[in-house]
Amino acid sequence: MAAPSGRVPCLWVQVFGQRVESLLTPVSKPFCSAAAASSPLDAQRLAERLRAQKQEQKTKNVPVPTNPVQRRVQELLRFTQQLQRVHPNVLAKALSRGIVHQDKDLVVINKPYGLPVHGGPGVQLCISDVLPILAKILNGHKAEPLHLCHRLDKETTGVMVLAREKDVAHQVQELFRTRQVAKKYWAITVHIPVPSAGVVDIPIIEKEVQGQQQHHKMALSPSYRMDNGKMVKVRSSRNAHMAVTQYQVLSSTLSSALLELQPVTGIKHQLRVHLAFGLDCPILGDHKYSDWNRLVPQKLSDGILKRLGLPQSKARHIPLHLHARQLILPALGSRKEELSLVCKLPHYFVRSLNRLGLEMPSHDQNEAGHLGAQ
Repeated sequence: MAAPSGRVPCLWVQVFGQRVESLLTPVSKPFCSAAAASSPLDAQRLAERLRAQKQEQKTKNVPVPTNPVQRRVQELLRFTQQLQRVHPNVLAKALSRGIVHQDKDLVVINKPYGLPVHGGPGVQLCISDVLPILAKILNGHKAEPLHLCHRLDKETTGVMVLAREKDVAHQVQELFRTRQVAKKYWAITVHIPVPSAGVVDIPIIEKEVQGQQQHHKMALSPSYRMDNGKMVKVRSSRNAHMAVTQYQVLSSTLSSALLELQPVTGIKHQLRVHLAFGLDCPILGDHKYSDWNRLVPQKLSDGILKRLGLPQSKARHIPLHLHARQLILPALGSRKEELSLVCKLPHYFVRSLNRLGLEMPSHDQNEAGHLGAQ
């Protein structure tokens, strides 16, 4: 099933309000400088300088696009790749600068784009790797590592809750498991859902996609199908998971929309699948679920591409526009009141809103103006 079209803005990846390039300053001094010659180098420093020199040489050989928009796209790609290669101490410090809330039990961060929560094949650096360092930054060298309470996809930004103690982490995990945590996501979609508000209640199952690019995707597993104009109940698969998503259009144009999503359940890729295959409104930058049969860059309409200032050939660099906007935790331990946690949108998300002509709700206008001016 082919996904509808969309469009993309000038893109910048932000780490908690701080541009990635400020965290990733390359080594610019020549390897054989007088200062280096006067003091012996250990093996690790020598290797680091050689790698930096090699990377700098690679960068010099890459032609710089003359088009300013294409140049920004190239920078976005480079900075996203560099994010996984920074030193863990640098990443931990960046996360500490973006703390949304902390108390004696919890630390809440604004997760940046492109950073995995857990390790895995091909993952060089992830959030779980730097939790011991982050704890020491916040509480001193004797601090115990922080603990993950839930997860977000690599491409999703926004609210992420960490716990100082393992038993507190288990309590928060139980709140998520029993659906006591209210979750609100914001997404920019290609196309506008009809009706403008509603509930998608369609089970989801993981399926293998056959073809030249054999791979697995989450897919809809509806309980009913149409047969000769009649609705017929389908025998449900035991591998299908109940999935319920509440949605509401906050702003829309002729070809795109800003949606607020409230997942009732927490199935893998639930929001992406419900929007792409349930409402025919894939998320901008969702290259996995914009075409069922193939893994290809999202196909966008000429109107959206024009507003974003990008050709279709550069669409593959558009990041997923899905942001964990708010979590509301019920009373926990000594805290007798619910805790509302809100994360600002990343810069690239706000710039996409501006270019597409989408407006944030009135009580969030100040945030949009502040980010847009940076």
